[in-house]
This record gives sequence, structure tokens and C-alpha cells, in this order.
Amino acid sequence: MPESSPSFRILGPARLSGEVKVTGAKNSALKLMAASLLAPGTHTLRNVPDIADVHIMSELLVRLGCTVSLNNDVLTIDVPATPGHKAEYDLVRKMRASINVLGPILTRVGIAEISLPGGDAIGSRGLDFHISGLEALGATITFEHGFIIAKVDGRLKGATIDLVFPSVGTTENLMTAAVLAKGTTTINNVAREPDISDLGEYLISMGAKIQGLGTQTLVIEGVDSLKAAEHSTLPDRIVSGTWAFAAVMTGGDITIQGGRADHLELPLDKLVASGAVITSTPDGIRVKMDKRPIAIDVATLPYPGFPTDLQPMAIALNAIADGSAIVTENVFEARFMFVNELKRLGARITVDGHHAAIAGIKQLSGAPVVATDIRAGAGLVLAALVSEGITIVEDGFHIDRGYPNFAEDLRSLGADVTRI
Repeated sequence: MPESSPSFRILGPARLSGEVKVTGAKNSALKLMAASLLAPGTHTLRNVPDIADVHIMSELLVRLGCTVSLNNDVLTIDVPATPGHKAEYDLVRKMRASINVLGPILTRVGIAEISLPGGDAIGSRGLDFHISGLEALGATITFEHGFIIAKVDGRLKGATIDLVFPSVGTTENLMTAAVLAKGTTTINNVAREPDISDLGEYLISMGAKIQGLGTQTLVIEGVDSLKAAEHSTLPDRIVSGTWAFAAVMTGGDITIQGGRADHLELPLDKLVASGAVITSTPDGIRVKMDKRPIAIDVATLPYPGFPTDLQPMAIALNAIADGSAIVTENVFEARFMFVNELKRLGARITVDGHHAAIAGIKQLSGAPVVATDIRAGAGLVLAALVSEGITIVEDGFHIDRGYPNFAEDLRSLGADVTRI
């Protein structure tokens, strides 16, 4: 945690109304930044969010020998002919996405030493899938002094890899490793999140040969080298979803500029079932609600299922909904950590294993709470908006990692929110 972490002070209740613009996706931008290591030269990434995690990844790239600058939403990365191969703990521990430099560095340099990562406290996310996949491509992997050390003699070699689980991080690391491998790599049961296709399109613009984006199987024909490229990051579907839930919870009317309904089909269907009116606009989504939400059952699953990153918002909505609901977490076993904080606001929630039973009440009451991860922090802010009185959400640095200008955007929609 930073030495001085901001808190968010929210005076509720509030009704949110107006327009808000969604920036580029955090989960995509970080992986695009890591993938830039695959080719020397100057890369230009557009629509990059100005968030803490982007700055952490920028510092990691600088330590690997790159020159990085962010102007407005344009990120320029100058990659040297031979980047460094070691990612130290002091940066990697702050952000799980640091592991995404493993594939690019290994396939480009032949050796990668990456400190075992940290990040959000939402459960174990082991590297077993990453390791077995890279070993299938010919890498030798050991662990020493808290580092994962991956080596290959010569080039990685194409292989057929069957993933036990459609892990996003594993899919991304194997994609970036395979694009410079010798021969053809087939990866089955891959993650299908829009971020995967975004990364794939960037790699293709660099000269990679990839087939099957958006499907469960990727076929990658290795090439000898790649070139620097330009790419625009896709809009952040989790931030879009957060605003959609905010509109429904507060009985509001929000137009989400840049929001893509095709990336949020199931969450938006759930909100319609809760009573929302959702329409498409020329450049986004409009979410309108004029009554108390109806409770909705939710079960998180890999894309195109309900996103685990929107699970805290679903629980917060059910906490003030009409009726009772069950929220089931199938992706991260510790994602219910924030439930105890939500209960401090008066929510009636019982957790049993990976199920949370929520009995809705009309209004919560403000209290001091602590954010345990990015999405839990955002979920607590949404809950504070439907609470009577003042709520202080501490450890707001988590929120800053995923939501640029969150307090400012909330104020523009009519909320009484300040950073302290």
C-alpha cells in the first residue's frame, strides 16, 4: 500500500444523471504495454487510461530499458534492440499484470526472471497454467529466491496446448510467447475476453500470424521478427458496467459514452431483469432506472459469462433491491472479502463457500469502510451512494488503479464525492 493512500468521502443518498466517458480498458492497456517488448522501435498506444497501474507498468518497462511517455491518452514506448530480462519485486508485487512481461521477454531474449507477482487480495491465482504452457513450448522453468526463471536454448518451438481453464493471463502469455516461436502453436480452451482479441489485433499489426481470435482455439504461426506498431485500446467494459450498475442502483439516468453493449450482454440483461431501461446511443449506452431494483441472481464465469470484476456491484445492487438473491463466485475464491465491509453499511448478507445470499433493504447507512481491491472499492462507493449519511472508503489507491478521475466523474453526475 502507498505511504499515503487517498480515501473517498461520499454523502448519500444520491441520484446519478448525465453523461460519462469511458476510457481505454485497464486490463487491455497493460497487456498491450507488455507486448510492446516483442519488437524494437517506437510503439504508439492510444486511448490509454491515466491510472496507477499504467504508471506502474510504465516504470517496469523503463527498468527493462524502454523509454515511455504518456501524453493525454497517447502512450509512446521506445523499445531497445535488446530489452532487459529481470522484473524486480518492488514493482511486480504492486500489480498482477506484471507477469505479462514473461512471455514477451522469454521469446525475445531467451531468458526471463520475473518476481512472483502480487496485486489484488481476491484469492490465489497460481502460475501453474503459465508454466506448463511455456514448458510445452520448450522453456525450462525454475524458481529461485522468489523469482520465476524461464530459459530457452535458441527459439521456443510451436506445440499444441490444451488449457485446463480459460485463464486470461495464461492465454496472453502463451500468445506473446508463441508469435516468435518456430513453427505453429495451437492453444485450445483459451480465454475469449475482448481484451484477448484486442491484444491479438495489436500483435497482428506488429506482423504476427494469428487465427481464431474470439473463438476457443487460437492458431499461431511463428514469425522470425516483429515490428513496432500503433494501436488504439478498446473501451473498458468493466468501467462501463460499473456506471450501468450505478445508474440502476441510484434510480438514475446515465449515458455511457464509449460503452459497448456487445461486450456486456449478460450484465446488461441482468440489469434489464432488475427493471432498467437500456438503449443504444450513437456512441455508447444509456441506462435509465425509475424504481427500486429487483433482486437478481448472478453467477460469475469466464467471458462471455458474468464478469467476476462486476460481482461486487451485483452484491451492492442486491443489498438495496426488492427481494433476495444469490450471488455465486466461480472465478476467485476470496472475492467475498469485501462483504464484511458492505455489512458495515447495514447490508444483510450471508456467505457460504462461494455463495452469497443477500436480502435487500430499502437503504443502507453510511460508515467507514476499507477497499480490499479495485472492484470492491468501486462497489463500496456505489453502495455509499445509496446510503444515508457519510461513508468514508479508505485505501482508495485500489480504486485509482482502475478508475481514472472517479470522484470527478461522480461529481459531474450529481454525487457529493470528495477525495481526502
